[in-house]
Amino acid sequence: MLHELLFALVGFTGDFVIDERENLEDEDEDGDCHVGPTFRLAPDLSFLDPSERSAIERLLPLGFYYRELNCFATKSRNLTWIQSPLESPVPMPQPEKRRESVYRRAIANGIVEILSVYRAAVLKVEQNLLSEPVPILATVTQGLHKFEVLLPPLYRLITEIEKKDIRGGQLLNLLHKSCHCGVPELQTCIQRLLWHGHQVMYNQLASWMVYGFLQDPYGEFFIQRQDRQERESEKARVDVEKSVQKSADGAALSIDWHSGYHISLDMLPEYIQMPVAESILFAGKAIRVLRNPGSEFQLREDSSNHSSRLRGVFSGFNDSTTDLTDEFGLVMQELLPQSEADKIDTMLQELKVSTEFHKRLFESAVSSIRTIAGNHLWQLVVVRADLNGHLKALKDYFLLAKGDFFQCFLEESRQLMRLPPRQSTAEADLMVPFQLAALKTIGEEDKYFPRISLRMSSFGGTNASVAPKEISMKTLADSSLQRNTNATEVALDGWDGISLEYSVEGPLQLFFTQEVISKYRKVFQYLIRLKRTQMELERSWVAVIQQDHADFSNHRRNRDSIPVSVLRSRRHQPMWRVREHMIFLIRNLQFYIQVDVIESQWNVLQTHVQESHDFTELVGFHQEYLMALISQSFLDIGSLSRILDSIMKLCLQFCWNLEQQDSTSSLSELERITEEFNKKSNSLYTILRSSRIAGSQRAPYLRQFLMRLNFNRFFEDTATGVISVGKQRT
Repeated sequence: MLHELLFALVGFTGDFVIDERENLEDEDEDGDCHVGPTFRLAPDLSFLDPSERSAIERLLPLGFYYRELNCFATKSRNLTWIQSPLESPVPMPQPEKRRESVYRRAIANGIVEILSVYRAAVLKVEQNLLSEPVPILATVTQGLHKFEVLLPPLYRLITEIEKKDIRGGQLLNLLHKSCHCGVPELQTCIQRLLWHGHQVMYNQLASWMVYGFLQDPYGEFFIQRQDRQERESEKARVDVEKSVQKSADGAALSIDWHSGYHISLDMLPEYIQMPVAESILFAGKAIRVLRNPGSEFQLREDSSNHSSRLRGVFSGFNDSTTDLTDEFGLVMQELLPQSEADKIDTMLQELKVSTEFHKRLFESAVSSIRTIAGNHLWQLVVVRADLNGHLKALKDYFLLAKGDFFQCFLEESRQLMRLPPRQSTAEADLMVPFQLAALKTIGEEDKYFPRISLRMSSFGGTNASVAPKEISMKTLADSSLQRNTNATEVALDGWDGISLEYSVEGPLQLFFTQEVISKYRKVFQYLIRLKRTQMELERSWVAVIQQDHADFSNHRRNRDSIPVSVLRSRRHQPMWRVREHMIFLIRNLQFYIQVDVIESQWNVLQTHVQESHDFTELVGFHQEYLMALISQSFLDIGSLSRILDSIMKLCLQFCWNLEQQDSTSSLSELERITEEFNKKSNSLYTILRSSRIAGSQRAPYLRQFLMRLNFNRFFEDTATGVISVGKQRT
């Protein structure tokens, strides 16, 4: 009886102890109808009195729990191929298709440790019974009573794991919640299981944050690679939008950084906060970039030590690891010194060997690793990739800091832009004055200009199929006005679609994303429109002065009584007053944007670039810089932006119609444009002085712009009164 009982306590039944599941003919296939212990004493044991039978039956569930825990551990460790049929006559039912789990295997290793302690206790009981004549049941009960509070909760734990197929971070969550109990022995056991689960997590963290490699064969880590279909769609989008890609390496690096990896909320343990997970994601991606920054930054050296370290980290997964030399053979000793990689690995190893998970220490280590990765990524992007030079180039060309170049470009293309663009050749037509302006103003030492390319993104609704010779200036102006009187987006003409693109490679694509370039492009289109309007207003004055000089020469030569220039001057004097109002508003708007907005924000950005040594901080500062440009230029205030666009459009129409100096219809059109301009100016002044906007965050910038316009109350006097052109005509 002694040995039969001891065998039953380690999961083997026989004639003395039977398993009721063996005798059930209609057992549920999923095994859900019998979740309790099924070990029972044989009913034909007449030599046992009721008290002995009761004492033995209280012990038998331990054997049942041991067997089920052992079966779970054997299956989870993938050792079923060496399992003896006698070890588990009735194995635990398995799903038809079972997913592998590294975390479950680690928990199984912890369960094996606990079961080994239990087996040692059973062996100790046997030795005591054989060495001394002591009461059998009392000795067994006394030797195993502590396991009565351990094995049942562990069995319920593995039952829930099997039933719900819990894996990865969800398994860590379950163990973490189970640790909060009032039984110290049980808490110690579950903490040990959690420790085993954390060993896998720390191995994955080491591969990700030291080598930039995601070792997650079964999709259990909370950092996961994006689905193949999503990555392919992202790659297709980048291929179509060619403004930030130049080489295949750069495009792959950009896709890998922006959409290659994400945080899986299902696998994120609840005790790891989202900011910490985001820091882990950033650190791993930064290490990947530092290990593989692109062909122009790579430094080839012997990688044998690197590969051996990498394999050492992955050895804890008990899986065949592919040869990673091809992917990580290029070790960036200068970009990420080995001492820094060792420092990161040491911090993770210190967390790994700790018997308990300390949240504060974990978050502190992640923060330190993130700082290291961010600093070295900053070194790569800012110093090696010359970030500040590219920022200066974007300011020169997208923000019109190279005013001489754009002045020359607009002068060279002025005659071309007086005609509607042809859809098939508009971009090629503009390249001639663009390159000519570059030859006149851009020196060979400007290494950033080759990265600039000119594009025509839209045509503003102009009918490009109509031949340019068939359209007069008046027809063009009238059709342009008619198209946009009730449109929400005001266009000057078909050339509003002029835009720039900027080509960057390698790690700079992490900084200059499509979103960033599109914001620069939005500001550029606004500034080039403003610059073009200002030049047309100035050219109209030059053209009239030249015509007056020619008329005066003719008068002296022909000796007319009243010069034609005097008659024309009297007739157009009210128009010149309107033109002065227009150029006053446009110049002050230009000065406000270029000096008060762009230059001031550029100085703030330069301060941040000099003081900050963290890549993420620098990205944030640059985003603030762009948002300030858009916000302080009023591009995100729909009502104000539409009015300013309408005013620029009216100014252009005014200049075009002014060329028809001897046309009566042109004079009537000028009067209509003047009246419309006065209304728009009045609306602009009303918006700038409105109490609703005065209380917003943009109030200081609005007041600054208003101060430039109304420093001597000139704008207020001219905007609030409507100039009657007809009454002042002579």
